[in-house]
Amino acid sequence: MPRTARASDSGVTAAEAVEALFAASRALVAIAARSLADVDPDVTLPQYRALVVLAARGPQRVADISAELQVAASTGTRMCDRLVRKGLARRSRPASDRRVVRLTLTAAGWRLVQRVSEQRREQLAGIVAATGGGWHPSVAPALRAFTAAAGEVPESEWWLGYPSMDDTERPPEG
Repeated sequence: MPRTARASDSGVTAAEAVEALFAASRALVAIAARSLADVDPDVTLPQYRALVVLAARGPQRVADISAELQVAASTGTRMCDRLVRKGLARRSRPASDRRVVRLTLTAAGWRLVQRVSEQRREQLAGIVAATGGGWHPSVAPALRAFTAAAGEVPESEWWLGYPSMDDTERPPEG
């Protein structure tokens, strides 16, 4: 059997897993969109994703955000300009290299990411509760592995603990 058609120990083929993830991703995107719209309907999903990149990875150059989001540099620049105008991010120059301009979350940007995350968790908790508990032991490790393979940084490792940041780049208080 080709690798993609081989069944796992559970009897599920890779193709079936892809289809299940594809369907679940539609539901997850809908939850993300609803959560964001409930908190701030003026922020787009791509803009929110840029805020999440800043929350997860710390201060970034606009070029790095554009690369992470896989958008053209000009698109990334316009998106980041809008985030700055909305007061959700700010530009700063690290003391170590004044030539570099980095985007950093403001307190308002950090609060937005936190509120949207809380909304999403509430919606997901409701869905998990509605499904019963039989699949919980296997789904959590599988989704953690999927998340790691996709290159996402777990929230517990977001930039709050980065020891290399100077005081101007630390997460906002309050």
